[in-house]
Amino acid sequence: MLPERKQVLIVDDEVNLRKILSAQLTRDGYDVLTAEDGERGLQVLREHHIDLVVTDLKMPKVDGMTLLKRALEEDPELPVVLVTAHGTIDTAVEALKSGAFDFVTKPFDKDEVRQIVAKALKTRELRGADATPASGSRGARFGIIGSSNGIMELYAILERVADTPTTVLITGESGTGKELVARALHEHSSRKDKPFIKVNCAAIPKELIESELFGYERGAFTGAVASKPGRFELANGGTLFLDEIGEIPVEMQVKLLRVLQESEFERVGGIKTIRVDVRLVAATNRELKKLIVGGHFREDLFYRLNVVPIRLPALRERTGDIPLLVEHFLAKFNERLRKKVEGVESDAAELLAQYPWPGNIRELENVIERSVLFCDTSKLHASDLPHEVRGLSALANVPLPEADLQAALAGEGGLKGHVKVAMSRLEKELVSRALKQTNANVTHAARLLKISRKGLQLKMKELGLREGLGEKNE
Repeated sequence: MLPERKQVLIVDDEVNLRKILSAQLTRDGYDVLTAEDGERGLQVLREHHIDLVVTDLKMPKVDGMTLLKRALEEDPELPVVLVTAHGTIDTAVEALKSGAFDFVTKPFDKDEVRQIVAKALKTRELRGADATPASGSRGARFGIIGSSNGIMELYAILERVADTPTTVLITGESGTGKELVARALHEHSSRKDKPFIKVNCAAIPKELIESELFGYERGAFTGAVASKPGRFELANGGTLFLDEIGEIPVEMQVKLLRVLQESEFERVGGIKTIRVDVRLVAATNRELKKLIVGGHFREDLFYRLNVVPIRLPALRERTGDIPLLVEHFLAKFNERLRKKVEGVESDAAELLAQYPWPGNIRELENVIERSVLFCDTSKLHASDLPHEVRGLSALANVPLPEADLQAALAGEGGLKGHVKVAMSRLEKELVSRALKQTNANVTHAARLLKISRKGLQLKMKELGLREGLGEKNE
């Protein structure tokens, strides 16, 4: 199946600029919609699913700043890129502090636009799960939902460290809500009225990470038509959240260590030393100690980051929180999809509790959205859940090819022989599907199949499914 094309909305009152950007982004493989002003842009946002907005700052009726604020009210994770003239760069910087993803200056370099658009879309794709509860959600503190032992321990840590300048390292599997915890640290500190700037290090090409973090001066490299502040400058007085910190190249880790130790740096191509007051929160789903052993992460940087470690439990470790999370997501998607699903039937609740959730809270959120969308009754039933959650009952619905049935009836192997062959094929299909659904994670696939991890490994060897699979152990 071909990957879904991303939809980009371009909002600008200049016809030529709309045409140039539209042509370039269409050539790059995006579906492009355009609007001649901010008012029309808001209308398009309401009528279409938009993955990214590129908007001019100065426009009649509704300007870029107003468009930014209204767009983020509707979808806080929507990346918005501003196009601005040199004289309005200060305003663009303020827009970044208000939630804009990035900005480009006129005349813009087409490669810079291409890189920013790709980075913005990848960041949206890789974003952490955001399970921010509505006001009054049960079992919610610090904007986080749960009452399991692991989450109660998290609450205790947040109470102690939120209103301090201490560096925090958040670890946990993808989709466990690392960005949500970073925001909680910021929102419950004395820095809450200052910027919260986030950077997904996995979404930035290695050659651009320095200019992204520390900014650059005009003429520092091809395409640097104007000076630009980095994320450390934008976060001055507030919090900088570096997600996927394990993806930062080793050569850049030295410069990051210096900022943490001395609170100063220079822009790329600059000679002026810039001092900042930034509270750093980092996150990763990788084992940094293993990266240190392999020479991919500096040990001194690890200890500088790991002042207060916070480990987020996987959803399978806190299954008691699933009903609370489901309740929250039902309310969220009832409102968004204009549905009236009041709860979950026992058959569906049992399946939700048993499923291993390799994608954690992000996967649960997606499952509830999909289930609410297709639910035609007042409560979710097992039949409303996707087949991966329904597990073996859905996986087992694998029809035997008609040719195999005819061969069995015409052959001489007897009933037992043909059943044995069919069972072997079905067994291989079930194991293959389980591995595919869990991204080759043997532990999760074993849970899905309800057999031991060792048993699954032996079965994979027997069925010839180990070679070239890229098996994951955890």
